Parts: sequence; C-alpha cells; structure tokens
Amino acid sequence: MQFLDNIFQSICSQLLPTACIICDQFQADTVCKQCQQSLQEDALCHYECCYQCGLPLKQSELIQKRCDSCKISPPHFDETICLDRYDGVLQNALHQLKYQKRIAFAHGLAIAWNNALSEQLIQAPENYLLPVPLSTEKLCMRGFNQSWELARRIRCGPQIRKLPHALKRHHRIEQQAGSPLNVRQSKVRDTFYLDPNVIGLLQNKAVIVFDDVMTSGSTLDEIARVLKDNGVSRVINWVLLRTTKPIHESSL
Repeated sequence: MQFLDNIFQSICSQLLPTACIICDQFQADTVCKQCQQSLQEDALCHYECCYQCGLPLKQSELIQKRCDSCKISPPHFDETICLDRYDGVLQNALHQLKYQKRIAFAHGLAIAWNNALSEQLIQAPENYLLPVPLSTEKLCMRGFNQSWELARRIRCGPQIRKLPHALKRHHRIEQQAGSPLNVRQSKVRDTFYLDPNVIGLLQNKAVIVFDDVMTSGSTLDEIARVLKDNGVSRVINWVLLRTTKPIHESSL
C-alpha cells in the first residue's frame, strides 16, 4: 500500500501544479526551498528542548536537558521529538488537513518532517510506530485519522514497523480543548486500549507514538501508561507540532 501511495505521489508531483503549503506560492515543490530553509533554521527541533516532554529549556535546565516539570512529575513516556512549535509556519497547513479535509497537505507536512528529521531518526532503534487513534465515531465523521495520514508518509528505518490499528480509543463526547490540565488528565483516563492481538507483539519492545499536536501532554502520557502497563519497555513521542508554553492547572 505504501509502495502504491509513493507511486501516486510521484505521478501527481510530475503532472499536477502544486503550491507550497507554507507560503502558498505555486511552484514545483510542496514545500518550497525558501520555506524549507526557513524551517530548517527556526524549527523547534533545532532548539534546546527537554528530551522527555519537548518543551524549550530554561537556562538552569540546560545541563541535564530535562525540564523541572518532568523532574518533579515524570510522565510515563521516555522521550519526545517535535518538528516545530504549534504557532509556527506549519499551523495553517495542519488546519487545512484536519478541518478542511485537504489530504494533500499531509504529503507536504510529511515532506517537511522528512527534510528536517528523517536523517536524524532513520537509525532509531525503536521497533514499532503507532499513530494516536481517533474513536470509531470521530473517524467516521472526519473520514480519516490525521495522525496516521502523517505517520504513514514519514520515512523510517526498516527496523520500524508501522501499526495503524494497534491503539484503540473509546468515544468521548467531552472536548479537551480549553480545559485545565487536571481536567484534561481526568478526561483522558482510560480512553485508550490496545488491540489484544498486538499485546504479545509489543512485549519488551520500544514503541514510537506519533501525534499531530502535543499540548499539555496528557493524551500521550495516558497512551504511554497503557503501553507500559501492557509490557512495552520504552515509549517515544514523535510530534509534528508542539505548544511551547506548559499548560498549568490554573490556565486555559
């Protein structure tokens, strides 16, 4: 399926006009050279960030490369790698994908990821990559899972196997957006579970969880808890966009 998708994308790039997903100028590449260069220079992945949660570090935190919040209240995941900040140049492209259902933007966003991070991550020793799932109800409403549409297009080493249906999600009516941190954490508790057929496969393995956006980290923390409760040894988050201000219990 991935092979056919690659052929389709190659044909489209040769036959159809395109526009840069960042500057919207018509030209040959989905991300133009100027915007790619700008992203290479200013993306969050090129800054000193906490290795565990992906937030930019304060001066006092640089030596240990870990933020004070992760030291005081360690999350269940072990590492987080983010491409860029949520309020950066890729935000509009992600919104076009998620809310306007323009799947072509997934291709451009994946190219931005691959150009910035694939060489760094190609030798990652992890065994499996799992996208953050949508509930069946939400998947039917949207028509696709944006995290999977991105994850299926990013380059990985041959040692990493992508499992799009391993993680499952119960349907929840309440929305997390705008909720305080403690409310977010309570809302997401017991939301995720694993397909019983893959539990044995993941025993003592290292797993990547791919998400389009990381805000408070409560969703990814709950997923990591579920994975480790089911025998996974290490959990790494790969995230397209990260909010760069921690969400405290009194905020939002």
